[in-house]
Amino acid sequence: PVTVGFYFEPVTVGFYFEPVTVGFYFVNRSQSKIHVYLHATWRTGSSFLGELFNQHPDVFYLYEPMWHIWQALYPGDAASLQGAVRDMMNALLRCDFSVLKLYTGSQNITTSSIFGWRKNKVICSEPMCEAYKRHEVGLVQDDVCGKCPRKDLKELERECKKYRVVVIKGVRVLDLGVLVPLMRDPVLNLQIIQLFRDPRAVHNSRLKSKQALVKESIQILKSKKQTEKYKRLLLICDNWLNDMMLMMNAPPWVKRNYIKIRYEDLVLHPMEELKRLYSFSNLASFPAMDKFVLNMTHGHGYSSDKPFLISSRDAKEAIFAWRERLNIEQVSQVENYCSEVMRQLGYQKNSVCRPMMMMMEVCRPMMMMMEVCRPMMMMMEV
Repeated sequence: PVTVGFYFEPVTVGFYFEPVTVGFYFVNRSQSKIHVYLHATWRTGSSFLGELFNQHPDVFYLYEPMWHIWQALYPGDAASLQGAVRDMMNALLRCDFSVLKLYTGSQNITTSSIFGWRKNKVICSEPMCEAYKRHEVGLVQDDVCGKCPRKDLKELERECKKYRVVVIKGVRVLDLGVLVPLMRDPVLNLQIIQLFRDPRAVHNSRLKSKQALVKESIQILKSKKQTEKYKRLLLICDNWLNDMMLMMNAPPWVKRNYIKIRYEDLVLHPMEELKRLYSFSNLASFPAMDKFVLNMTHGHGYSSDKPFLISSRDAKEAIFAWRERLNIEQVSQVENYCSEVMRQLGYQKNSVCRPMMMMMEVCRPMMMMMEVCRPMMMMMEV
């Protein structure tokens, strides 16, 4: 069926939309090409979310393409790079990859340096490479894909144009308002999936991987005055709050092309959330994907020496690890900085489980001592 709707040309002033002209547009969602942006920040589980699209045989998936801008213009501040980020997205969504030449320092770019190629299902599958079958679901192995022949951008562009759904996963759009012009373009038909996560879990994860995020942290902080008031976590929560305010005041045509998802819901109710994500993106789910998402959320453990590694995890441990690893002062600081965001997203403050955390703080030295003494105790038993 053809969907008929009104098309508003809004002007964004702060976080408000002001419709100034009215026209008509016609969109046939069943036939038109769909473009999806996975809007996230660092350490929110965005790689896992992206993998759910990377695996789908009807999706051309681009992993962190705007990374090239940040690397080329380092240490430029993040805010000043937002226009370039949007322009790159505009080109990539249309399967025009020549824009990458502006930021890679080379005119001879191949598939072996872009879009997270060692994990990219399109680049590592037929017809681009014989290592994998595109319709088969399963994680791509680095060493296997590393043997794939390099292909030039033109060949990858031709492959991109065959797909009816193009998905970009990124963490370098700081403000949803930057993307409104792309959402307004009826040819792009851009849809936004925004990923949120408990700020306490984000803080805990960032502490684990802070060395890997040094460059990004510098560029983010340069967007604000470098004072105690503008901690990295506060910036994340401020940006989230701004995005939520933007959507609250957005016209219906914007709201129709936007959904939000919490990481906790995704890993605790993976099949239900996968169905919702695919329905929004006009994709069909199938048994192999259901099995994949269940396996990815019912693994063993959570910790990894490689912070950006995609692997099977224990969903509950991934959600609640912060309770064991953050002390009371750290938790209180996060909750103070992100109070309003937590309220709007439905995350309860720690007052409910504070007595348990205090007990864990008291018992932690004893537990560490028991770990040290365990080998000796085992020897005594023998």
